[in-house]
Amino acid sequence: MSRNFALTLLVSLLTGSLLYLCTADVGDFAPCLSFFHKQWPPKGLQGTPICQHYFNQYHFATLYSRPRRSPLFSGYVYTAPQGKRPSASWKFEPQLAYPGANGSMLPFPPGPVDQNVLESQAVSLDYINSTYSRGHLNPSLHHQTHEDRAATFTLTNVVPQKAGSNDGPWELLEQGVNKSISAYCLGEAYIVTGVIPYRKDDHWLRNHRVAVPEYMWSAYCCPKFNNSLPEELRDEFPTYAAIGRNDRNSTEEIVPVDQTAKRQFKGFDVKRMPLQTLEMYLKDRFNTVVSVFYEQCNTAD
Repeated sequence: MSRNFALTLLVSLLTGSLLYLCTADVGDFAPCLSFFHKQWPPKGLQGTPICQHYFNQYHFATLYSRPRRSPLFSGYVYTAPQGKRPSASWKFEPQLAYPGANGSMLPFPPGPVDQNVLESQAVSLDYINSTYSRGHLNPSLHHQTHEDRAATFTLTNVVPQKAGSNDGPWELLEQGVNKSISAYCLGEAYIVTGVIPYRKDDHWLRNHRVAVPEYMWSAYCCPKFNNSLPEELRDEFPTYAAIGRNDRNSTEEIVPVDQTAKRQFKGFDVKRMPLQTLEMYLKDRFNTVVSVFYEQCNTAD
């Protein structure tokens, strides 16, 4: 372990020992339930809750899979973006490695990575020369403040995503959601974005440390919206969902391939669908009932 990394963790452990009796940012969604509709996290998926903490505040919530070293989903409240996309300063979660550490995410210092950090989560080296990009579940594009946007650059919020998806149909989906919600949602909009693993024979990055999802999914809940919706959006409120391909060789059972797509994006298509249809696919793949929003984003007060 480098001296810089050792000092970073020492400071985190010392400050964490003073705060740990009051709050735990890993292992409990209680401090960050406000990022979910009706303070109700998605049900049915098993993992380690993380309240993503940065610059003395919570920014979003993540359900993390330690065996996969990647998130199962991230939940957040949408805010209209402003300014330029922050530079990528990648961070890690100290409490995944040391339960008594400070709960705030930390930037990776230069030099070798601490062994406990290496065993507990993905590190930047996993993605180098892997043929996969770092795909945000909670994208910077869906946030307003610099701190909110910078907080999305943690490896506990990203999964291995093919560039043809990340820079193509999936990015178009994120931009489309941005436009629809900013134009027609009158109150808070809650978004949950997650992954669908392979049915069998998990795929991994080259060093067999970080699991690769076969599909990605996303759903939003906007309880209060403008009733004067254009005809093409009337089925997309108060909630809507989508599934995107992350593997060109996947079957077309869930998402058909657009044969007219540009070569670099062909096979990374996104299929929009009602929330109930998404939950049907999640139930089939995870072999359990998965509920994304409380009462499927019930708009009643």
